[in-house]
Amino acid sequence: MNNNTKDQLTLGIISTDNSFGFACRKNKNNEFDNFFVKKFERDLCNNLIVDFANFFPKKNINQINKISVSIGPANFNASRLVVVLARTLSQQINCSLDSFSSFELMAKRIAIKNNIYVNKKTFWIFKKLKNRGYIAGKYEVRVSETLDKSLYIKELIIPRIYNSFREKSAYEAEYNDLEDLRELLTLSNKNFDNLKLDSWKNVIPLYTLSPIN
Repeated sequence: MNNNTKDQLTLGIISTDNSFGFACRKNKNNEFDNFFVKKFERDLCNNLIVDFANFFPKKNINQINKISVSIGPANFNASRLVVVLARTLSQQINCSLDSFSSFELMAKRIAIKNNIYVNKKTFWIFKKLKNRGYIAGKYEVRVSETLDKSLYIKELIIPRIYNSFREKSAYEAEYNDLEDLRELLTLSNKNFDNLKLDSWKNVIPLYTLSPIN
């Protein structure tokens, strides 16, 4: 791993139902240094690599010391491609790679929007699939024990398929490119600060068998 702390960056990569995006943030900084979001085009496989190269020039690649990626549920092909990109970069530059479900990235935003502030309160996030059933995950609101009493989310059940879904405390998935990128970088930095590092070998798309949506 790159041990030079000067100008090191966290790189975030996400995909949604119809877009993908990159963002980088200086370590210990709560704001973006740069970001890029784009709607899907027909040749996503080639465009993804080209757009990333334009976003982050090869000469600066060693500034990255950690990468984080969303693994879905989202567009199947995009989820697979962004994970492959993240794994490849992590392996080549020998840095940690962590991952989060797309629902976990939006969970805090959904909790705040729906006034869910009670500690240990649980709720579901779901998405109706085109071909069969639903995909849903379960989340718990937690309040930190620090002085700021900040709100954070624990993913209790990673998103998975249900033939039917009738939970009362449930909210439909709401992707937001910039907010999801921001949360991805924030969660990644918290993992890094707590030494929760992971290898590229352990990161796979959430849809591991076949496209179902």
